[in-house]
Amino acid sequence: MKSVNESSNKPKGSIPSTVNAVDAFHPDQLTEKIPVGISACLLGDNVRFNGGHSRSTFCLGPLSQYFDYKKFCPEVAAGFGTPRPTLRLIGNPESPVMTYTKGTGEDLTETFKGASNHYLDAMPELDGYIVMKNSPSCGMSRIKVYQENGHPHMMRTRGLFTDALMKKYPLLPVEEDGRLNDPALRENFLLRVFAHHEFRLTVANAPSMKALIGFHSRYKYLIMAHSQPAYKALGRMLCGQNKRSANELSSLYFAEFMAAISQPAKRRNHCNVLMHLMGYLKKAVDTSIRKDILEVIEQYRRGEVFLATPMTILHHYLKQYGSDYVKQQRYFSPYPNPLGIRNNV
Repeated sequence: MKSVNESSNKPKGSIPSTVNAVDAFHPDQLTEKIPVGISACLLGDNVRFNGGHSRSTFCLGPLSQYFDYKKFCPEVAAGFGTPRPTLRLIGNPESPVMTYTKGTGEDLTETFKGASNHYLDAMPELDGYIVMKNSPSCGMSRIKVYQENGHPHMMRTRGLFTDALMKKYPLLPVEEDGRLNDPALRENFLLRVFAHHEFRLTVANAPSMKALIGFHSRYKYLIMAHSQPAYKALGRMLCGQNKRSANELSSLYFAEFMAAISQPAKRRNHCNVLMHLMGYLKKAVDTSIRKDILEVIEQYRRGEVFLATPMTILHHYLKQYGSDYVKQQRYFSPYPNPLGIRNNV
């Protein structure tokens, strides 16, 4: 698979022309699961160094209803066997060497990278990847690299496989299983996966200005919640003055879009978006109702309620009185509502 921004081939998975893209890719109406890569041990495969696994109840629980997992263990692929001696990274943190923790000091780096690169070159089209924490192979951050004296460097790094994955596919959402326990990081990862999926199949599949503007229109307020500068920059990009081809513009847009949503949105930005959305009710509902909604937004601003509370109330009235444009905003449902993600952010 080539990443969306560098692919010269059309991604698979296009929808019939008779299906409305807005409905077909609404997170609560998906007809097919989203392909997501995952470390095999997180699915319960006994591939860890000790012959065990690190089964993730969250990945195999709620997320399994929406994700079609594509599992891979780079250490097994490299032929290291199960069980096997533990591995560690040594040397320069910027270009570490993989070896066994105890043993002859054999350099396993090229063997490991060869197997990983073979997989990455033929990796199926994915919309996200979940990796194993604390692993010298799959860890996403804070991986120790040891000095000759046996002490770790102050500087930490990524596991060798995850580092290669993120460099080859820089726009692919990647997250560690342990970090998914953090409500804000979990919310952001799911948001990115579903957005990546929708863009891949509705825009990158057949780039056109119509498809690109349609995607941007649906994600307008979600972008605003993450970054005002990006919101303005992406709007300017599509204002009609850019002379790039639809294919070039789609690639440029997607890179900027994924960068804009790469971090969790801040509470004050959510409040700003909620206030903007209230403007659609200015002439439709009584002043007393708008004051009640405003008070709930203020409660969220003060941290007294979760985002789901003002979102639910506002969405209720916008579904009745809002325009088709505002009803189609992914801001209200960037991922399946049954997951209850916004009940914790």
